[in-house]
Amino acid sequence: MKQPVGELSPRKPKWLRIRLRTTPEFQEVRRSMRELSLNTVCEEARCPNIFECWSERTATFMILGDICTRRCGFCAVTSGRPNPGVDADEPRHLAEAVAKLGIGHAVITSVDRDDLPDGGASHFAAVIRALRERVPECAVEILTPDFKGVDDPLTPILAARPDIFSHNVETVPRLYRTARPGSSYRASLALLAEAVRRGAPRVKTGVMVGLGESREELAATLRDIRDTGTAVLTIGQYLQPTTEHLPVARYVPPAEFDEIRSEGLALGFDHVEAGPLVRSSYHARDHYGPGGPPVAQTPDGVAGGSRLAAEAELGQAAETVPFSVIPAQAGIQSGDRIERRPGPRPSPVRQT
Repeated sequence: MKQPVGELSPRKPKWLRIRLRTTPEFQEVRRSMRELSLNTVCEEARCPNIFECWSERTATFMILGDICTRRCGFCAVTSGRPNPGVDADEPRHLAEAVAKLGIGHAVITSVDRDDLPDGGASHFAAVIRALRERVPECAVEILTPDFKGVDDPLTPILAARPDIFSHNVETVPRLYRTARPGSSYRASLALLAEAVRRGAPRVKTGVMVGLGESREELAATLRDIRDTGTAVLTIGQYLQPTTEHLPVARYVPPAEFDEIRSEGLALGFDHVEAGPLVRSSYHARDHYGPGGPPVAQTPDGVAGGSRLAAEAELGQAAETVPFSVIPAQAGIQSGDRIERRPGPRPSPVRQT
């Protein structure tokens, strides 16, 4: 089936409007990423939660470059031929950024690198080891590609001891041909099942809705995922990054997300994060498991999030983001309606 191109999705409903504000914490995270030449999926995939997450000193780091060897119909990351090899300094730079920002739960993902013999598995392991050495108190979550055609990518990754192993199924099997060409639904399930079998501490996956799946198809997919032993599930609304990507078939209302969450919990998932703006790493600290992640220290010597709470109590105002920077940073189409009303600061990172 040919992917539709140039088709604009319907106007977003009111529950998908977001307040766009920067804070000193947002600016600090962005500055650190530039100084250390790091990529984040927050920017590359135009995540709508970038302002909230970066203001809470949370970021999802994207390793192995910013050019993907796949061309998924939903993804805003650039497709093409990556530069050969990997950046040997990236693990150290990433660990430095996590230490500098006082991040207590680091999420590491990557582009697909089908050009590498191991798909980038050894580089994932190198990043985890660098984090363990530089910031041993930080919880490490990895969100990997499917490592298509790679023989045993999990051995080096799990030997490096990530706290959470995650790989996204993304959608129902019928839609793989247009949404995830070059990928296999069964291969994704097999990767999750193998991570569970090998004793990964916590295994997690994510699914999008609104691409044209039926509720029956979604229910069957959730059952398939649960059968792998996966413990954590995230479900969010697909949002069209540009008109060159798949259009949104339907905007799922918040009440339906609540129903899907209940259905997931009834299947036996330990944790289900479901909502219109939920993404794989949204509220990732809550997915760590009983007891939560360790509490990291920010550069000013307080537990991560405490300073945000103090500033919120003082009522410090946040800077409004100029409209000109919004499309590149948040995946918002220029015709979208955007609320600019002042509002409360994002909730601080929850401590456990």
